[in-house]
Amino acid sequence: MSQPLFFNLQATHNPNRWYLPLSPAVCVGPPGNLFMFGGVGMGAAIAALERTCERPAVWATAQYLSYARPPSIVDLDVRVPAAGKYNSQARIIGHVGDKEIFTVNAALGARESEHSAQWLEAPKAPPPEDCIPADHWRGGGDDLHSRIEVRVAQGRYGGATAGTPGTDGRLLLWIRSREGLPIDSSFLAIIADFIPGALGNALDLNAGGNSLDNTIRYRRIVPTEWVLADIRVHGVHGGFAHGAMYLFAQDGELMATASQSMILRVFEGARD
Repeated sequence: MSQPLFFNLQATHNPNRWYLPLSPAVCVGPPGNLFMFGGVGMGAAIAALERTCERPAVWATAQYLSYARPPSIVDLDVRVPAAGKYNSQARIIGHVGDKEIFTVNAALGARESEHSAQWLEAPKAPPPEDCIPADHWRGGGDDLHSRIEVRVAQGRYGGATAGTPGTDGRLLLWIRSREGLPIDSSFLAIIADFIPGALGNALDLNAGGNSLDNTIRYRRIVPTEWVLADIRVHGVHGGFAHGAMYLFAQDGELMATASQSMILRVFEGARD
């Protein structure tokens, strides 16, 4: 592995099989009922695909099928049905024993090109040091949320409010690893799974969601300490919600875009 990862992805003697031991550090949920964070499954799959194909991810989409709970081990089986001169088309099935947990399809590769442009601009946001720290609403614990620092630039998340929530379905968060891990394709995939956290802000309710899928498209990953996640909930209906995220470096570079559909969950009690 070229650099440390947020999760403990392990190789095997088979170059097309990887495995991921689950601990609370990569899981979320109430005490006694933890489960693997969907973005961890997506990120681990992307890391395994990039290492197997020896190419960077261009695009990946995950379909979440079931839950994996610690201390189980998730096996990741890689298939590369098409590999050309510049790109590969590949997929991964993540499973615990015979139980399929997620499927990820992806394209990987790179081509030399003189063209590099960006038309989507980063939103105007105060720097992270001027924004409100937001602990996850469960508080405490040693799960995934304890390892990721979040600061609110606009909207409401985890009980911290900057501006007025629920006006346009938009939430701006600065996000980084508390452990100083580098920003790479797999960590951006983890951040992309924070879209459900914007549902409470959009509805001005004590609400969240369970991910049905997640798609991420990479443009250009650059060195940055913080990632600005521009999250937009597009709409809710029939018990489901749909939204998107745009991931920017601190200098405004667009690194990736993501989109997701979710099962809407509205909880009893006050929002904060």
